[in-house]
Amino acid sequence: MNLLVPNKIFLTRGVGRHKEKLASFEMALRDAGIQAVNYVHVSSIFPPGCKQISKEQGLKMIKPGEITFIVMARNQTDESHRLISASVGMAIPSDPNSYGYLSEHHAYGATDEECGEYAEDIAAQMLATTLGVAFDEDSSWDERQEQWKLSNEIVKTKHMTQSAIGQRETWTTVLAAAVLILDHEENNKQIEENNKPDEGNNKQTNGNNKQGNG
Repeated sequence: MNLLVPNKIFLTRGVGRHKEKLASFEMALRDAGIQAVNYVHVSSIFPPGCKQISKEQGLKMIKPGEITFIVMARNQTDESHRLISASVGMAIPSDPNSYGYLSEHHAYGATDEECGEYAEDIAAQMLATTLGVAFDEDSSWDERQEQWKLSNEIVKTKHMTQSAIGQRETWTTVLAAAVLILDHEENNKQIEENNKPDEGNNKQTNGNNKQGNG
């Protein structure tokens, strides 16, 4: 088993404000709970068999200074009354042996719902085209959702979104992230399980040996 394939994932989001742009991003990371990791921004594939866990569970599994793979969307502004948003969309196939998609989207002037649905739609469209699921690009998001549900190929779509309104003389940062976790302990257990001898085959082999000796 490839230990660089994450087997757990959790979603988080945050907002930060500071007079310095970089510091406002740090505040957003703190709000999301992922400020202490050395994150690596990765592309948008949901690994086969990956299990989604809660943010609370996920934060307990990462350690300060750990190299952590993250799919992140972020947006920043120092304009007063400017609405900004950032979202990560997710689309998971019904077949656990197939991969899904994670998308990133950020927008100005879009609400949580608008930005989130757009990100979710992007992820679902990428997965649908990979699976060969037909859909009408000109149809509404709700209509496409219904088409995908009827196909039984896509089991879940969702998004994590953060928005905020800019303030005067202050940098505002919003972020949404999907944090991918390499649970080595679980991987090792799976490897041990896969390497266990088949008891049924052992019994049959022993029986054949006895017959041969007789």
